[in-house]
Amino acid sequence: MGIAAYIKVIGRGKDGARPLSREQAHELLSQVLDGQVTDLEIGAFCLAMRIKGETPDELIGFLQATTERCIDLRPALAAAPRGVVLLPSYNGSRKLPNLTPLLAWELARRGVGVLVHGPAQDPTRITSSQVFAAAGWPRVKDAAQLAACWQAGQPAFIDIADLCPSVARLLDVRWTVGLRNPAHTIVKLLDPFALNGPEGGHADATPRLRVINHTHPEYGESLAGFIALSGADALLMRGTEGEPVADARRQPRFDVFLRGQRQGSLSRAPVEGVLVSLPDLPEGREADVTASWIESVRHDLRRLPASIEAQADCLVQALIQAGSA
Repeated sequence: MGIAAYIKVIGRGKDGARPLSREQAHELLSQVLDGQVTDLEIGAFCLAMRIKGETPDELIGFLQATTERCIDLRPALAAAPRGVVLLPSYNGSRKLPNLTPLLAWELARRGVGVLVHGPAQDPTRITSSQVFAAAGWPRVKDAAQLAACWQAGQPAFIDIADLCPSVARLLDVRWTVGLRNPAHTIVKLLDPFALNGPEGGHADATPRLRVINHTHPEYGESLAGFIALSGADALLMRGTEGEPVADARRQPRFDVFLRGQRQGSLSRAPVEGVLVSLPDLPEGREADVTASWIESVRHDLRRLPASIEAQADCLVQALIQAGSA
């Protein structure tokens, strides 16, 4: 069928390109994910969107196409009656230790069902999957394994290659062309439990929150536009090296959205001022060092960083509010 007509619309440069409708974005990415286009077309799509940037409507269309191709994890929701937090872990650790698994364990300790999803490996960074593997923590492949983790009070990690193989292949295009593409944004917005795409997330009784993080303030504004337009339940924040966990050194701003509306009473201002001391952190960023340090926090041998504790508090309070809405 081909996507040349769409590339003609989005590929005219930063000033000449036009946005796609939600329906067009859904059709375009469906063809890409289903392997109905050539490698040359995929490369053109990735580069064109990299230059143009995604609109909220395009993100909704892309996300719906991706959600439709995820494995069905909905049967596991019965094992998480207090709600679910989704932690998209795609950037990994470059300089700082990856503490996304620590946030996952703290939320699980509070009775929340936690699903961390992301790549198994990244040649340039330490992934959450590697931290989970180093500690022997649960990594799952289907709804039954996920439910078993939650029933045992444990967080779970799922490889994006198991959750949605077609979008995992699109993520891997980065290693060929050298640049990120829309898939890297889409997976950070993903709710695989949504029944009918990004706007179908409230069709069941289990409250769910996505932690959506950004690295640049202007990107945060576009993501806030997506959240509002799609009516999502989410915590929007500046991530730590692109990870959905608060910087252990200083709490960032937390903006909580329920059904797309910012909730001032649940959101939190950032901690400002000069750092007078640094928290106790792992001595290295290696997966085994990080996993061992997290275990020491879990067993009360070290203190949970205040910023991560504040993030967990914020998420639990938001889940309670979402469940009562």
